[in-house]
Amino acid sequence: MKVSLFAVAALWVGTALAQSPEAPPGGPPGGHHESAAQRMDHLATLLDLTADQKTQVQAVLDEEHAKMKAAHDQAESSGTKPTFEQMKAAHEQMQQDTLAKLKPILTADQLKKFQVLMAERGPPGRPH
Repeated sequence: MKVSLFAVAALWVGTALAQSPEAPPGGPPGGHHESAAQRMDHLATLLDLTADQKTQVQAVLDEEHAKMKAAHDQAESSGTKPTFEQMKAAHEQMQQDTLAKLKPILTADQLKKFQVLMAERGPPGRPH
């Protein structure tokens, strides 16, 4: 059960991190979605990342995304569904793990901005 909870929460965190925080709820006009590269470019602009930081942040987010996908796949195959409270707790844990990995990469100001962007995404289950 804990793994499936982690999986669902992890997917939400990954989605939150990978998506542009200012994307309209229905997606961009015309139905086209931003590519992962466009989302990363937007994040890099918002955080004013150097080229080296951008590469390192992308690696952290890719690693987290891979973990989330693996956990989601396992949860889906087991057929279990976590409660909202369990998903929220796992979401918060994933955010803390991501922040811990980004702390040595980002400046204090960049880390604060990143935290604000994560907070703007809100808890899992809330429309973005």
